[in-house]
Amino acid sequence: MKKYHYSLLSICLALLILVSCKETKNQAVQSDKTSVLKAGYQIEPVNIQNVKLTDSFWLPIIKRVQEITIEYAIKKCDEEGRFENFLIAGKQKTGKVRGDMPFDDTDVYKIIEGASNTLISAPNPKLERVLDSMIAIVKIGQEPDGYITTWRTINPAKPPASWVPVIEGKRWESLQISHELYNPGHLIEAAIVHYEATGKTNFLEIAIKAADMLVRTFGDNPGQVKGVPGHQIVETGLLKLYQITGKEDYLKLAKYYLDNRGNPNNHKLYGEYAQDHMPVVEQKEVVGHAVRAVYMYAGMTDIAALTKDKAYENAVNTLWDNMVNKKMYITGGIGSRHDGEAFGENYELPNLTAYNETCAAIGDVYWNHRLHNLYGASMYFDVIERTMYNGLISGISLDGKQFFYPNALEADGVYKSNRGSCTRQSWFDCSCCPTNLIRFIPSIPGLIYSKTNDVLYVNLYASNNASFQLGKTDLQISQQTSYPWNGKIAISVNPKKESQFTIKLRVPGWARNEVLPGDLYSYKKASVQKATVSLNGETLAIQPENGYFSITRKWKKGDKINLDLPMEVQEVQTSSKVATNKNKVSLEYGPIVYAVEEVDNKNKFDKINISASDTFKVKKEADLLQGVNVIENSKFKAIPYYSWSNRGVGKMKVWLDYKNQ
Repeated sequence: MKKYHYSLLSICLALLILVSCKETKNQAVQSDKTSVLKAGYQIEPVNIQNVKLTDSFWLPIIKRVQEITIEYAIKKCDEEGRFENFLIAGKQKTGKVRGDMPFDDTDVYKIIEGASNTLISAPNPKLERVLDSMIAIVKIGQEPDGYITTWRTINPAKPPASWVPVIEGKRWESLQISHELYNPGHLIEAAIVHYEATGKTNFLEIAIKAADMLVRTFGDNPGQVKGVPGHQIVETGLLKLYQITGKEDYLKLAKYYLDNRGNPNNHKLYGEYAQDHMPVVEQKEVVGHAVRAVYMYAGMTDIAALTKDKAYENAVNTLWDNMVNKKMYITGGIGSRHDGEAFGENYELPNLTAYNETCAAIGDVYWNHRLHNLYGASMYFDVIERTMYNGLISGISLDGKQFFYPNALEADGVYKSNRGSCTRQSWFDCSCCPTNLIRFIPSIPGLIYSKTNDVLYVNLYASNNASFQLGKTDLQISQQTSYPWNGKIAISVNPKKESQFTIKLRVPGWARNEVLPGDLYSYKKASVQKATVSLNGETLAIQPENGYFSITRKWKKGDKINLDLPMEVQEVQTSSKVATNKNKVSLEYGPIVYAVEEVDNKNKFDKINISASDTFKVKKEADLLQGVNVIENSKFKAIPYYSWSNRGVGKMKVWLDYKNQ
C-alpha cells in the first residue's frame, strides 16, 4: 500500500491511543475444535499464506487491487461518510447519518477483509496499522450490548436517503429491508479473516460481541425475537465463527435462520425475491435476488457439511443443477433481470439487458468452492474458473478504479440501467461490488490447491510456489505456466522425504469438450485434441476420472509433472430453449470467453457474423489491454470479454450471428 493521508484516517491513527488493540489470542478462540473439524468438510483448501503467487495473469490483478483499489475505496468511503457514521453512532461526533444505503457499514468491513487477505499474502506493518485504526473506529460505533448498524443507532426514524420507509421503535422490526443482520454478517466474515491474518483479536472481539448479542436475541424462547435475515450472509459468518471457536450457539443460530425461511409461523414471508417463499429444503429452483440466493446456498452447504443434514444436501444439489443447466451465462454470470437483481425464468438469458451482478459472481465462487470441499468434483471448479476469468474480473477496470455493477453480454453504446451502462463507473450509490472485489481478489491464491491427508487437488493453473503439510508430509510444489494464454503447465513436486500420496490434476471442462456442467451450452464441433500428462518425461496412459488426472505413487524430490491442455478457438452454441441466442455462437479459447468490441471493428461492427467455413487465428498482443491473446479472421477482431470497456464507450457483443453457408 502507498500513502494514507485522508482526514478521517488521521483521526483513526489518533484513536489507536484510545482503543487498545489486543494482540493476544482470545480464550474464546482457543476452544477444542477437533469435533468441529471432524464433522465438517473432508477437503481443505490450502491457505493463501502457503501459496506465493508469481503468475503473469493473476498477480498483476491482485497487486492492482492491493496497491490501488484498496486505497481508492478507503478514500471514497471517507468522502461519503462511511467512517464518520461509526463516530456519530458512538457519539464521538455529531451529525446526521451519511450515505445512501442502510448497508454502507459493510463497505468498511469488506475493505478490511480484502486488506487482511493482503496481509496473509505479504506482511505489511503500515497497512496493518491502518486496519487497526479502521477497526478502532468500527468499535466506537458498536452499542454496549453488541448491536452494530450505524444508521439505526444514529436515528432509527431517519434511514439513509430515505431508502427504506421511516421506521421507529424497536430493533429488528423490519428485517426484510433494514439490513440489520446483513451488516453484522459481513462484520463477522471480515473479522475472522483479519484474525487469521494477524493473530490479533481486536476485530474478532467486536464480531463475537455482535454474534453473542444475536444468539441472545433470536429464537423461539420467551422474550426472543422471531425472524430471519432479509439479505443473507450472517449465516455463513456465524458458521465460520463456529468453526474457529467451537461454540455451538453460532451453528444453532445459523441453522435457525435457514430453517425458518419460508415459515409463516415465524414471520411474515418476504417472498421469492429473498428466497423466503418456501422452506429452504423444499426449494428446487434458483429464484429471486441472485446475491442473496448464492450467499444462502453457501450457508446451506455449510450446514450440510457440518451437520450431515441430507435434506440440506439434497436441496443444494437440486438448486445447483437448476442454475447451471438453465440459468447461467456463458461468462459464469448469474441473475438475468435488472428488476430485483434477480434470476429470471428457466432459459431467460437476455444479453443487452443481462444483469449478472459482480457480487453474484463472487458469491457463486464462494458457493462452488464449498461444494468442491464437500465432494471433490472438478465440475465445481469448472464453474469457478469460467466465472473468475470472465464474468467476475470484468467487474473491475484495468486501472483498478472503475467498476461494473451489472456485466452485460452486449452493449449498444446507449443502454443504461440504474447502476450500469456501456462503461464502468468510478463508484456507485450502492458500492457493494467494488468492495466485494476488494474482499475477494486478494484471496484467489487460496483457490489453487486443496487437500485431504493423502490427496492433493490442483484445481487452478497459475504460476506459484507453495509449501504446506499433506498429512504428515512436508511438501513443496510449484507451477510454471502462461495459462490462460496457453495450456502448458510444468509442476515440480518436492516432498521433504519420499512419501506416498495422490496428486489430482484438474482437466478443465473446456479441455474435455464440456463448456459447463450440464447441457445448457455445447461446442459446435468437438475438439479431437486430448489433454495429456507426463511424469519425469514419460507420458502416462491415464484418462481423467471425475475431471482429474490422478497419479498415486511414492513421490520424491525433483519429480516433474507436465500437463498439456491443448487450446483452439471453439464455437459455443446454446440450448435451443434459449431464444435470445438462436442461430448465434460465441467464441472461446481455453477458459477465456471472447467479445467483439466496436473500437476494434469500426464501420463493420453491426455486420459481423461467423460462417461455417470461417477459420481463426490467435495472436498475442502484448501492448493491447495490458497483454492479451486476440482472435482474428478476415471479418473481425475479438478480445477477452473481461477486458472490454477499457477504451471508451462503444458497442460490444459476445454472441455473433451464425450462417451455415
